[in-house]
Amino acid sequence: MLFERLKQDIRYQEGLGACLNCGTCTAICPAATVYDYDPRMIAEILQQQDETQLVALLKSNTIWYCGECMSCKTRCPRNNAPGLLIQALRKLSQETGYFTESEKGRQQLAIKRTVGTWILEKGYCLFAENITMEMHPEQGPIWDWLIRNAPDSFNRMGANYKGHGPGALRAIPKESLDELKAIFEVTGASDFYELIEKHSKQKASELGMQFDETIDCEYFRYIYTANDENHNRL
Repeated sequence: MLFERLKQDIRYQEGLGACLNCGTCTAICPAATVYDYDPRMIAEILQQQDETQLVALLKSNTIWYCGECMSCKTRCPRNNAPGLLIQALRKLSQETGYFTESEKGRQQLAIKRTVGTWILEKGYCLFAENITMEMHPEQGPIWDWLIRNAPDSFNRMGANYKGHGPGALRAIPKESLDELKAIFEVTGASDFYELIEKHSKQKASELGMQFDETIDCEYFRYIYTANDENHNRL
């Protein structure tokens, strides 16, 4: 049973005590002002422990709207934390593959292949040369020029672009990257990465889309650019 699995997550145990459904979390939530998102309803659904509603939640866009600011935790009169519940729900959605059933959920592959890969390869969540004009045309011509002249541009601003020693944008030593990869292995993060790839590949097959390990494959381009424009609160 999925609820039994969810209850084993420490974030579920810490995040939900006795919710009185007052709505304070929704009132303070920044995401609720922008998206069709209501953390109060998340807590209510989980308190009911209805398996059907839980599956619907795991397959929905809803659990991917939260920004994890934890404003809900600071204001809840019962010390609940819907933000922690969202973390537990996201993990369960990824484990079961239900994340591939929603537009925002499918974009977990994009996060894994960009930010997730850059962390392990370069030691940075974001690195300037990875923000290409092809993938981010909104950056405009100034960014395009900046990247084409990266070493000179960044070093003029005091960086140590790909250099050794201290400084912004410095090259991260190999021993540090190896240690980071070891942490991912020991904590199970690497296995989790593989789960995201596995379920995404299955979804691509269902949709009849080409899938490989690059960010140029048909499925990646599809999830990266998809936007049905039904996410914002009207």
